[in-house]
Amino acid sequence: MYAVTGATGQLGRLAIELLLKTVPASQIVAAVRTPSKALDLAARGVIVREADYSRPETLSTALAGVDKLLLISSTEVSGRLPQHRAVIEAAQKAKVSLLAYTSMLHADTSGAQLALEHRQTEEAIATSGLPAAILRNGWYTENHLMALPAALEHGAFVGAAKDGLFSSAPRADYAAAAVAVLTAPDQAGKTYELAADKAFTLADLAAEMAHQSGKPVVYNDLSAEAYQNVLTGIGLPDDFAALLVDADVAASRDELFHDSGALSKLIGRPTTSMKDSIAAALRG
Repeated sequence: MYAVTGATGQLGRLAIELLLKTVPASQIVAAVRTPSKALDLAARGVIVREADYSRPETLSTALAGVDKLLLISSTEVSGRLPQHRAVIEAAQKAKVSLLAYTSMLHADTSGAQLALEHRQTEEAIATSGLPAAILRNGWYTENHLMALPAALEHGAFVGAAKDGLFSSAPRADYAAAAVAVLTAPDQAGKTYELAADKAFTLADLAAEMAHQSGKPVVYNDLSAEAYQNVLTGIGLPDDFAALLVDADVAASRDELFHDSGALSKLIGRPTTSMKDSIAAALRG
């Protein structure tokens, strides 16, 4: 029995769809905060169970009988560690044979604010004694492409990463890696630094946006403070904007770069290029 937490989220749904290609639906548990959002999965035979990270009493029932668990990190800006610990404790009670956790690239050494709770979660998993695999995902290409419409409208893509390299890949690639680890034997104790085959700077990204759209787009590198003001000015909450700014600053130190090729090896194909991701976004 396989379970995926956050199964109605962007990464979780991709993982469920990939599991369905090789695993009978009756052996897949979609662990979700709101079961009504997974009615389509239930109609296909997937077992849907309530699993709210913030309500530990739901987690033991959700993981009953589960053998392998994909713990997708909470989307909360802060306060994720208690949520993750609740899932870890439920996984201990269920005696899962493998817990795969979606962490962050270089979580053990990164100075990025986002890395802290990932690092603490990794430590909690290690302390638990559970057989585990750590999936340190790089930056999602979709995070960059959220700004594509504004970049095309205003002719500029803004950030604070200087000429730092991003080894970004789309969620579909990371979901494929997670499913590969979840369904493969002998994964306990492994840690994967997952990153795209080819890295790019934000200037490269802006140039490719311009090339494919036929519109002028330049990269404007800002100070961290100025970038924070831009993000809050378009309505992002202060704490979320601060994390995005901090991620760019981490990228300027190449903390979102890696070149091991582990991601493409796991998924059995080259990672999706930044160019192809932009093309897909422009097609809508």
